[in-house]
Amino acid sequence: MRVFVTGGTGFIGEKLIRRLLSEGYEVNALYRSEKKKEALALSQVNWIRGDITDEDSVDKGMRGCEVVFHVAAYAVAWEEHPGDFRKYNVQGTVNVLNAAIANGIKKIVFTSTAGIFGPSLKGIITEQTVSALPHFTGYERSKAEAGHVIKEYIEKKGLHVVIVNPTRVFGPGPLNQSNSTTLMIKKYVEGTWHILPGDGTAIGNYAYVDDVVNGHILAMLHGRSGEQYILGGENISYREFFDALIRITGRKHWLLPLPLPVMLAMAYLLVGVHKIYRRFLPPVTPAHVRKFNYNWEVSCEKAKRELGYTITPFEEALKKTVAAISSLTEVEIR
Repeated sequence: MRVFVTGGTGFIGEKLIRRLLSEGYEVNALYRSEKKKEALALSQVNWIRGDITDEDSVDKGMRGCEVVFHVAAYAVAWEEHPGDFRKYNVQGTVNVLNAAIANGIKKIVFTSTAGIFGPSLKGIITEQTVSALPHFTGYERSKAEAGHVIKEYIEKKGLHVVIVNPTRVFGPGPLNQSNSTTLMIKKYVEGTWHILPGDGTAIGNYAYVDDVVNGHILAMLHGRSGEQYILGGENISYREFFDALIRITGRKHWLLPLPLPVMLAMAYLLVGVHKIYRRFLPPVTPAHVRKFNYNWEVSCEKAKRELGYTITPFEEALKKTVAAISSLTEVEIR
């Protein structure tokens, strides 16, 4: 069976392609950067140059395919051009859906984010959680909007679309804004990360990238159309995160607890410096700092029950990531 993957040179997309090839699938994949494509050395893939805003390249990529994995997204932290979130994540998704209809695609797996459900204000987050707060980032807003568009296409046009919602994904791969947790791990191992957000007690959910890739394939095989499936890992606090790093690496670097108002002031300062000098992208934005105020505990029980999704224990996944750290390089997301 031939499948089409958008975002094939990205953090999740590249690993998804390798997994699909290993299981005997034929793969068409969309790419923008020739340099990134060549670096992957995946000659078995039928590569199509273009992006999801280009209807013709999307249509060309789907020809002869039965399944689509729509992984591509505009996922930058720095929101200098807010309109780009809708351009890529909403209109780009519309282009994918229209091409799927034109090409008779049987199934689509759409990669969203668990961030659309909001923080865990009233218990653990599930697929039924409705965010009690406005979305923090343009990425979350656009992914939520794309989800509404998808539901309309399912109801009105009969498309079979399964939505997966990864949490904070980490693991070996390019160190860009889509893999920021691993970049933080690398900086800690090297002794250059010294920030503990708030008092370190805020809880997040961390998903190993191989588990997330597996979840995509399970969603293709077993997911119900119109349903969402959270693909996550363990719920742990920042302190627990760094304590695990200390145990694994044997390196105990100093960490400075930064009150959230201080972090917010620093974020605004970094944004201001960028606007004046244009020399670097702010490593953190005010919107992301505000998220540190909240717990983000999620449940993956639905994915486990309906898809057969499994979770790699956090420390085991962290060991694998640390072992690969020396080979990882920082790249810009473009």
